[in-house]
Amino acid sequence: MDFRMLGPLEAWHDNTPVSLGDQQQRFILVVLLLHANKPVSPERLTETVWPENPDRRSLVRSYIKRLRTAFEGTDATIETTATGYVLRVDEDQIDVVRFDRLREQAARALQDNDQRGAIELLRAAVALRRGRFLEDIDIDRVGGTEVIPPDESYYDALGDLAELELDSGHHRSARDRMRRAVRTVPENQKYAELLMRALIACRDRVGAIRVFVSATEALAELGIEPGTVLRNLAERARRGDPVSSLPSRPGGFTGRSGELDTIESAAAGSDERRAVWISGAPGVGKTGLAVEAAHRLRHRFPDGQLMVRLNGFTPNVAPMSISDALTQLLTELGVPAEQIPDTVGRKSTLYQSHLYGTKTLLVLDNAVSPEQIRPLLPEARDCFAVVTSRRMGEPDISEHVRLGPLPASDATALFQRLTGPLRGGRPADIAGLVKRCGYLPMPITVAAATLRRHDRWSLEHLLTLMDEDGPWRLDGAAAVHASYRLLDERQQEVFRLFGHLPGPHVDLVAAAALVGHDVSETRKLLDDLHEVCLLEEIAPDRYQMLDSIKEFAAFEPAPEHALARLLDFYLVTLANAAGTAYPFDRAAQPSVDRESPLSLRFTEAGAAQAWITAELDNVVAAIQHAATNALPGHAWQLAVLIWRHFNTANRFEDWIATLELAKETTDSYGQAHVLLRLAIAHDRRGLHAKALELARQALPHWTGLGDVHGEAATLCTIAICTMKLGSHTEAMRQFEAALEKYEQCGDLRGQAHALSQLGYLSEQHHQYEAALHRQEESVRILREIGHLRGLAHSLDNLGAIQQHLGMLDEAIPNHVEAHELAVRLDDSCVAAYALTNLADAYRLRGRYTEAVHHLKQASDAAAGVDDADLKARMFRVRAATAGDAGDRVAALRLYESLLGLATDTGNRTHRAYGEIGVAQSMHALGRHSDAVVHWDAASEVFAELGQPEAEEVRDERAALTCACGQR
Repeated sequence: MDFRMLGPLEAWHDNTPVSLGDQQQRFILVVLLLHANKPVSPERLTETVWPENPDRRSLVRSYIKRLRTAFEGTDATIETTATGYVLRVDEDQIDVVRFDRLREQAARALQDNDQRGAIELLRAAVALRRGRFLEDIDIDRVGGTEVIPPDESYYDALGDLAELELDSGHHRSARDRMRRAVRTVPENQKYAELLMRALIACRDRVGAIRVFVSATEALAELGIEPGTVLRNLAERARRGDPVSSLPSRPGGFTGRSGELDTIESAAAGSDERRAVWISGAPGVGKTGLAVEAAHRLRHRFPDGQLMVRLNGFTPNVAPMSISDALTQLLTELGVPAEQIPDTVGRKSTLYQSHLYGTKTLLVLDNAVSPEQIRPLLPEARDCFAVVTSRRMGEPDISEHVRLGPLPASDATALFQRLTGPLRGGRPADIAGLVKRCGYLPMPITVAAATLRRHDRWSLEHLLTLMDEDGPWRLDGAAAVHASYRLLDERQQEVFRLFGHLPGPHVDLVAAAALVGHDVSETRKLLDDLHEVCLLEEIAPDRYQMLDSIKEFAAFEPAPEHALARLLDFYLVTLANAAGTAYPFDRAAQPSVDRESPLSLRFTEAGAAQAWITAELDNVVAAIQHAATNALPGHAWQLAVLIWRHFNTANRFEDWIATLELAKETTDSYGQAHVLLRLAIAHDRRGLHAKALELARQALPHWTGLGDVHGEAATLCTIAICTMKLGSHTEAMRQFEAALEKYEQCGDLRGQAHALSQLGYLSEQHHQYEAALHRQEESVRILREIGHLRGLAHSLDNLGAIQQHLGMLDEAIPNHVEAHELAVRLDDSCVAAYALTNLADAYRLRGRYTEAVHHLKQASDAAAGVDDADLKARMFRVRAATAGDAGDRVAALRLYESLLGLATDTGNRTHRAYGEIGVAQSMHALGRHSDAVVHWDAASEVFAELGQPEAEEVRDERAALTCACGQR
């Protein structure tokens, strides 16, 4: 039997509601439930239920009998005792009691540091509530003021749960929970605070400010001012929540007071060198000092504290490129991936602009050289950087701190602090141990961890082991070697394998693939290494080995079969992730014939994309390892499978660099895939001639393989490049051939793409009815198959055709829908196109204010998107809008920008429109002599393209009597 009072009174048995009779009978039941398993006399029942009518006592027995009848066949009974009636029931079957017990269990879980368990218990507790306590019962008839409703306890539990969810990173869950709670009790400051915290964590600062305004209004009605916490949260929302990627402070940090003073003085100074460079030998504690200093400096840099591991001297891992470092920093500063530019120069500009006006601290760990560091150093005067490296810095960029071994007293204090007061030894023995560790923090930490793990060992025993290690003592690695010798055979194998790990870190499942054990056994082995400080857990189930330990671990050659298992894991998992994250690309994915028993399977696109993002650095490192270790199959397949991530994020430079690593494969199937992706990447960067060359190299491979889909995709790429280089007739032929191939292999998405491109070419030649038909068919197909990204493109193209036909009422909704789809897909490039074309529609209507507004939105959306065609389209529409609104100077400047871009990319269509725009603008400004060369160039290029504009330009010039007139 299940009794429910947290809401309307209900009773359930075997998932079936139990009838509880009339209201008087329900009153009797509530009194018994409130005193479950305790006797309640008939007099007490009468006094409670009918306080003004004691004659009703005779009805009690009748209602008890009816309740007994209702409970027949259940485990709930009502007994008659000498002192009254007793409802016998398991108290866990009463939701009010179960709610209290779940809260108590959650409190005990927190005492045991089981935060996850506490969250689950509190979620179960708050889920019991269906409404107000006994909301269909008159409380005065079941005890009145003696009944204490659990509403306050529920509100407390709800707040406790939301706070725990926020602390554990479940921001969205806390946000949704508190939104409902705040609507219920808008004057509850704690709820408002929690909701604001959740919204800030979800980067919804506007929403957080709105919550503050609503809470302030609700409190004002009660004559109460918002509290300090609420006001501070509002200020934080207005200012922006500071980001921090610092790891936790190093435990047991000891000494280095002079170095810390130097760093703090440099951070507080006004010197133009806004950085400090820490150098020193492996294991000397450079990173530990940098992290400790960064934590001490947090109050000086409230706008954020960022840390990037540059892998300068990480064994078997290539140093992080400047481009990748800037990408990581921009991502942590909150720039969406698709808005991060492609080139290093543009990334650097965007990065410095985000730092300007802020007080942000950077930790640039493990730099390989000053050249790697220079573009990463903040130019903003209120920002500061702490750099670590084995190499010395240069005096023009930083203050310098050279770390040597710890003083003997500090080394001794560090060891004693790490081992605790109960594991002491003779001062002479401790002095000998830290000396054998070279007075270096890393080996001292390892030695202390080893002693802690073996609680029966004496310090003398550990010293004996270290003495047996002979020459290892010379470089301070005796402690590491002693710890290594104490590992069992399997632990030693895992330790050595981590020394050859190609990526900067590894998650638990990938580690299991590397070592060849199941996940459970691998977790135990990694925990063993973590326990003795030979491995770091940098995030839940994600591990990293310190560089100085990794060098030691790599002293033997890597077993290739183990690394092959890891590469197989990445390859098979990436194939599944890419297919799930980008389902319409499955036909274009290379077939993967490798197997990995531990490979992951994804059913949701979000989870698949999250895995790709988390493992990107490791996948790129795997490609580098495969390319340089005679594993070309792994190299090219990984590089091709990761292409959509780079393409969606507009990271073409990084993508090309990755593909170039895999280009050397001699496999025709691999060559076909790599050359096609390289062609697409170069085209997106505006390098159309290079892209055309690569696509033409790819086509014979696809033809030889008999891969019709590959032929179709390559023909489309050839056609796009050919079109942009000005050969429209040839491009039309290639698109038609691609369409035929797509129809042959049944690829509807490909057919829609080819139709849309054919429609665009028809538009260029003023064949508007044919263009309209093709774009409408493309839209129909894409709606049918649910390909939203392609649909957004085609709707936008359809709207452009409708503009030419004067169908503005039809065009505008299509551009609006294209933009809505792009926003839903988080595709800034498509969103910017749609907004630009929407602005053009408003321009044609003469509504220039709205056109300018949408152009501003387009510019914001396109920030960081490195797409040459998009830039050209935006220049053209902005110029036309400025000219139509009467600002001929601005129009000329924008048309000149379009012309410059077209010259850089070789796009002849863009050049033609740039030339005619410059010519018309100069004519309007009276610069007729200067305009002539541009009139001539426009006529020539339009004629070469075979576009009707050539004749239109001739007719326009023929009507002019100035120097611009046709000669």
